[in-house]
Amino acid sequence: MMTGDAGEGLVDAESRLAERMEEREQERQRRRGIVLSGDPEQVRELESCRLARTELKRQFELTTHEVRRRQIEMALTALDRQITELSA
Repeated sequence: MMTGDAGEGLVDAESRLAERMEEREQERQRRRGIVLSGDPEQVRELESCRLARTELKRQFELTTHEVRRRQIEMALTALDRQITELSA
């Protein structure tokens, strides 16, 4: 059975752990450049653009056909512009 002090210590430790986890998540998002604007739709769209950019970059590296490479470059440029706008 726990004494009052031990129970308080456990609650205190859980509270600190929860705070630390929240801080780590915020730091992770900050490093990724996600602005916590309170608009989940904007955050989702930004993340979607970043994922699309990653996939296009992979395709660009694997593609040898020059016309397709130019198409991918144009798409990357458009995504970069959209990411910049969403991050502002």
